[in-house]
Amino acid sequence: MKRSQAVLAVGTLAAMAAAGLWFGRQWNHGAPFQLVEADGLSPSSHPPPSPAPPVSEPERGPVTLTAQRMQSIGVKTGIVEFREIGDEVRTVGNIEADETRLSDVEVRFAGWVQKVYADAMYKRVRRGEPLLTIYSPDLVTSEQEYLVAKELLAQSKGQAKHAGWQSLVDASAARLRVLQIPEREIARLKKTGKIQSEIEIDSPVSGFIVERKAFPNMYVQPGTKLYSVADLSAVWVYAQVFEADLGRIKVGDQASITVASFPGQTFQGRVSFIWPEVDQTTRTAKVRLEIPNPELKLSLGMFVNVRIDLSMGRQLAIPASGVFQSGTRQIAFVDHGGGSFEPRDIEVGARAGDDFIVLKGLEAGERIVTSANFLIDSESQLQAALGSFAPPPPGAGAAAATNAPQGATLDYSSDPATPHMGSNTFRVKLTGGDGAPITGAQVTVTFLMPAMPAMGMAAMRTVTALTDKGGGLYEGVGEVQMGGTWQVTVLATKNGQTIAQKQFSETAEGGM
Repeated sequence: MKRSQAVLAVGTLAAMAAAGLWFGRQWNHGAPFQLVEADGLSPSSHPPPSPAPPVSEPERGPVTLTAQRMQSIGVKTGIVEFREIGDEVRTVGNIEADETRLSDVEVRFAGWVQKVYADAMYKRVRRGEPLLTIYSPDLVTSEQEYLVAKELLAQSKGQAKHAGWQSLVDASAARLRVLQIPEREIARLKKTGKIQSEIEIDSPVSGFIVERKAFPNMYVQPGTKLYSVADLSAVWVYAQVFEADLGRIKVGDQASITVASFPGQTFQGRVSFIWPEVDQTTRTAKVRLEIPNPELKLSLGMFVNVRIDLSMGRQLAIPASGVFQSGTRQIAFVDHGGGSFEPRDIEVGARAGDDFIVLKGLEAGERIVTSANFLIDSESQLQAALGSFAPPPPGAGAAAATNAPQGATLDYSSDPATPHMGSNTFRVKLTGGDGAPITGAQVTVTFLMPAMPAMGMAAMRTVTALTDKGGGLYEGVGEVQMGGTWQVTVLATKNGQTIAQKQFSETAEGGM
């Protein structure tokens, strides 16, 4: 037993070695391995997959409805007309200071801060109100020069000397003004003739302190910014507008904002600037609004709701509900009167509120359907489909026709009388031209709802075969898949020949 196992193992190893040698020779002779699939072809031998056929739009035909039918499905129409078109863009934003109303308080001389009157952020100050005092040796020297020139002018005799000293006094006063010394300090110096070691620095505007860098005993140099004062009698709002709306907004458009702090109150303004940059993350751009704020109700940092009013001028427009989006086409059903409707391809532009701007396909004064478009579209597709059926060639089924009843009539009913979503009982009564009941026929009831590409809905079709109950009565139970308008076809055949047919629309009750 052990000997036979050893012989088997040696044989297996020899076979593997022989196979390896053969594959090695094949490889050296330029015959690489080739993968073969189950059908005997290599992967490269398979033809490339054929492209998917393009999705075609269903054909549509003219539709004629009775007045009762139009009323039952709720058909409404609107007029195509020229009118002033306006729209709005709603977004949010935040209130910030008007940068053109920001004023920095700086000094043009070196010195030390002594007293600080404006000692807190967002403190309200008025124009000309003192903010702080500064002691400056350079300023004291300039005041001394002014007083000396003034004294020499008083002592001068002769017209030439008087004019010379007057020029020196004027130059000294101008130097004080260049150093931005308040006019009241120059007037005090001229009146009293006494030097004041500390000079008051006034606020240049009325507003709120939004930045403060002045503290007691601090040394300042020329150009040091001590305060920033914001005039909030007008503010800016930075609104975030989506990229798709930027093309509709322009500088000068009227805008308004509302804030939670003052419910029911609207603050008016206008668009003053549109940022030439779109945020890569949010796909929005900043739009700046200028809002008057005379009562100072709007505070910095407030979150606001923004409405930008857009004026698009006089345009040919239709109600937005009158445009039927089929997926690849835009269709309007034109009302020709008398219940006649024509499906027409149109092209619309921007939407403005409840309207669309018409670019092609419609003329002013025409009427279009604005309600029940889906139902009319279904009827239009059915009419186009029925119109595409070719009649049978002459003589077809002539042999069977000899046995077919002549002048047969078909009466259809259902239980309940108005079908609903789910199971329904269908009944058909067949009688011949002589009034005798027809038995032995094949009767079917077909419910068809055409495809609705705009809703992503495929066509639905159910066929119910009825059973011969005797006496010309046929009955069967069938399913209606959903509520809505269906196209119903009742067909009766006998011996392969159509003896009676009836087509009509039926609105089933129930949801989708």
